[in-house]
Amino acid sequence: MSKGKVTVLGINGHIGHHAAQAFQQAGWEVTAFGRTNRKPIAGIKFVAGDAADLGALKAVVADADIVVNALNLPYDKWDKGRAEAQLATVIEAMGSSGKTMMYPGNVYNFAATDRRMAPSTPQRPQTPRGEIRVRQETMLSDAAKAGKFQVIIIRAGDFYGPNNSGDWFDQALMLDIGKGKIHHMAELNMAHAWAYLPDLGEAFAKVGDIRNSLGAFENFHFAGNYVTHGQLMAAIQHAAPIPLKITPVPWLIMQAMGLAMPVIREVLKMRYLWNNPMELVDPRLDAILGPDFGTPFEDAVAAAAQQFFVSKKAAA
Repeated sequence: MSKGKVTVLGINGHIGHHAAQAFQQAGWEVTAFGRTNRKPIAGIKFVAGDAADLGALKAVVADADIVVNALNLPYDKWDKGRAEAQLATVIEAMGSSGKTMMYPGNVYNFAATDRRMAPSTPQRPQTPRGEIRVRQETMLSDAAKAGKFQVIIIRAGDFYGPNNSGDWFDQALMLDIGKGKIHHMAELNMAHAWAYLPDLGEAFAKVGDIRNSLGAFENFHFAGNYVTHGQLMAAIQHAAPIPLKITPVPWLIMQAMGLAMPVIREVLKMRYLWNNPMELVDPRLDAILGPDFGTPFEDAVAAAAQQFFVSKKAAA
């Protein structure tokens, strides 16, 4: 018997795809929404539509108990109020339904000097992108406080996972795997927060299961894997079928690319996140997930790296 109905907005995104799988595996009836269905999931109904179409959104969330809002604009299209406008459309579609919206947060809301970020840590964004994220979360908080619907934010670090693309693991660390090289983002002894996507998806499903015991607005921090760049490089080397050379990410080359590529230019503005150890902590979420939750770090890295060893045919 189904636990209820979940609609995932943005099924092709990192969170959307893995949250949909996790909810399905946890016994929910899942509907996926997106422009296309690039990675179909057996047993999950897909509805094609445009997130800017209020009518389409209203229709697809109408029967849902939980709405996972995993919509995200291209990295260089957040400004000029576009990110807030996209969220406002979803909020309008939810109406005063009393449903639950689950929303993925990130660390952009915090300052580089914040070392251990708990849900209670004051949000002090230091970039325009961080200010956008704070405004979006304020919109959600206001909707929850007005009694329109429940909001659950789960904040996480940088994504990685099996058969995944379009993240730092793919576009920077493994950029030159075909040349027998992997790149580290900062000093090898610098720690960074990572989120293994299958585990993060499962966290969404576990919190969704207990939503009726939670408040109108909840903000959780997913610890994930807080490891040094050196530990990550060692885990990739351990999983690799061939020797790999470790080198720094070519930031100067990326800066040159940014002159012509808006997405790269925006990415470079967030480099401070790599040069500062910013850890996500939340004993409350840890207790919900349980002591045995999560994939062992080396196993997770091996699963995420495997596609590169096969598809990019790293040189022996």
